[in-house]
Amino acid sequence: MKNNNSISIVIPVYNEESSLKELYKEIKGNVTPFSAWEIVFIDDGSTDDSGKIIRSFHEQDNRVKLIQFHRNYGKSAALSEGFNIAAGNYILTMDADLQDDPGEIKNLYKKMQEGFDLVSGWKKSRKDPWSKKIPSKLFNRVTRLMTGVKIHDFNCGLKLYKKNVVDSLEIYGGRHRYIPALAGQKRFKISEIPVHHRERKYGTTKYGGARLFHGFFDLLTILFLHRYTQRPLHLFGYLGLISLLVSFGVECYAVVLKLLYNHPFKIHFALILFGVMAFVLGLWFFSIGLIGEMIAKVTQGKENRIKQIFE
Repeated sequence: MKNNNSISIVIPVYNEESSLKELYKEIKGNVTPFSAWEIVFIDDGSTDDSGKIIRSFHEQDNRVKLIQFHRNYGKSAALSEGFNIAAGNYILTMDADLQDDPGEIKNLYKKMQEGFDLVSGWKKSRKDPWSKKIPSKLFNRVTRLMTGVKIHDFNCGLKLYKKNVVDSLEIYGGRHRYIPALAGQKRFKISEIPVHHRERKYGTTKYGGARLFHGFFDLLTILFLHRYTQRPLHLFGYLGLISLLVSFGVECYAVVLKLLYNHPFKIHFALILFGVMAFVLGLWFFSIGLIGEMIAKVTQGKENRIKQIFE
């Protein structure tokens, strides 16, 4: 699909059989701004008839592609594989549950024409229970503060990218929540617009309360990798230096007590032991930093997630 005004719509799917036909129909009616388009569905190990329904779309329309996973790998893995085969100059992501409105495609595209590389949706009027809204507000506020990317809704599934943005990102684990932050680290221009968010019509939410904690750990990973991947000793060496200074101070204090006040060392055994432990911890931090410098980039094997690709 080689066209300067083409779009690939990447949609992760997990047990959404009831919404797929309606979603497909709505998307076809809202891609008029583009001269060429395709839909890339990623069946993330669905146990219902989602894969079967998407295959029927593919058989009738060669603009529909399907990637099927052996089992459920999660949204990051699904988006990563979808990005890999998406051929459009613009990449749109959205959820398959019909809460994201395909009618917003033209609005995202219009905003992107102002010179942005990534335009994110903002579920300003969110049609979800408070059990999702409150953790989401906390998540977005912390992420905005720690990453410096000033948008309101990092986790909105409805986003439009230029192709070079997704080509430059590595999405795995839970990093899909932080795509705007990852793009911001690479100095891409990011904006957002309020989008229409609809109540869930079919199925059940895949949201779990543990996602908030998982997201926090993913955020720490992203911040660490961005700042210290190429210089891990800068972090671990700093921590090691603090530990060694604490050790030196504690041991000097014990010696002063002995020399000036004739306090036996055994009285302050716990204090001396703490100083020794701080010294060992300092050496450990320095060792980790040096090892990190030696393996500045770790190449990990990638498990084959795909069962079939229908193109």
